[in-house]
Amino acid sequence: MIYVCCSLMAMGSFAQQQLGQRPRVQSPVVNADGTVTFNFYDPSAQRVSVSGDFDEIRSQRLNMTKQENGVWTVTTKALNPELYSYSLSVDGQRFVDPANSYVNRDISTLSNIFIVTKSNDDKGHLYSVNDVPHGTLSRVWYDSPTLGQQRRMTVYLPAAYDGKKVFPVMYLLHGHGGDETAWGDLGRASQIMDNLIAEGKCVPMIVVMPNGNPTCNAAPGWWHEGMYTPDGNAFNQRGAKASMEESFMDIVNYVDSHYKTIKKRSGRAVTGLSMGGGHTFGISRLYPETFDYYGLQSAAARVQQNDAKFNEQMSRLFSSKPRLFWIAIGKEDFLIQQNNGLRQYLDEHKYPYEYYENDGGHIWRNWRIYLTMFAQKIFRD
Repeated sequence: MIYVCCSLMAMGSFAQQQLGQRPRVQSPVVNADGTVTFNFYDPSAQRVSVSGDFDEIRSQRLNMTKQENGVWTVTTKALNPELYSYSLSVDGQRFVDPANSYVNRDISTLSNIFIVTKSNDDKGHLYSVNDVPHGTLSRVWYDSPTLGQQRRMTVYLPAAYDGKKVFPVMYLLHGHGGDETAWGDLGRASQIMDNLIAEGKCVPMIVVMPNGNPTCNAAPGWWHEGMYTPDGNAFNQRGAKASMEESFMDIVNYVDSHYKTIKKRSGRAVTGLSMGGGHTFGISRLYPETFDYYGLQSAAARVQQNDAKFNEQMSRLFSSKPRLFWIAIGKEDFLIQQNNGLRQYLDEHKYPYEYYENDGGHIWRNWRIYLTMFAQKIFRD
């Protein structure tokens, strides 16, 4: 017994010695000047690099330099305030940074994230968890009679929600390959809403983030199909009983019956990115008097110029005088021509809308900006 105890103690002591010999790696390190240093320990590696959505090196790789202690390191140029994602390449294999526990999933790709912020007025601060009153983020199951499913969505309740006062609702829709977790995880929706509300920049509101895939009940791993590999097209071959747009009132009805909401048009807004922008466009035509605010972000919104039903729907929508029809897209977005076609159609018919165009493409960096802008435009009357 004494021998066994002594052996275990010796093994523990050896393990601690080995652990002590390994350099303590911190990565990434956001420096005071806005540069960011990445560190990675692997003395046996031959080539290590880091790539991410940094301003000056988009999608390019920064080669790391090996130090005598086996730690590879590289420092970026000064970065603008923003939330960034990145990954490591070690001898040609992609890895998340083992020193950084903050990871996001975009469809099936895992990436590390970090935030650069320099003042309380920049985007990095807006996307951070700050010392402000926090709303509640919940994963909620609801019945969809139209689709014949129990489905999951994410619901944000502002800090002021007490079950007595009524609040307006913004329905926030994800893009192709996303699910009900996308806006919360990749879009920083709860952080943005907490900070905007705390600063008095937007009205306190409920935010509903549904799953926009009618053939999937929930995000991968969160419904009965189990832990399949997400690919953006899961179970599409099955078909669905109805489209996202056709089933959308199931969501609205559930929200109005389970939360203290303003149950009229002036208290409802809907916005979405890419596929979700297309869903928003379809919802605007199907239910023209149900929502007062529409936001199309990098939207897949195709004009059907010669379709009598489409023209009738558009006429009915704008005759109902929505308070806001807003289009936002980046100059390098692959859907900009489609959006230009929509704007041309609206101009030809003298339908009022607001338009915002900025740099960049079909990326979360832009969609976080659009959410921030749209949230400040709605429910002000």
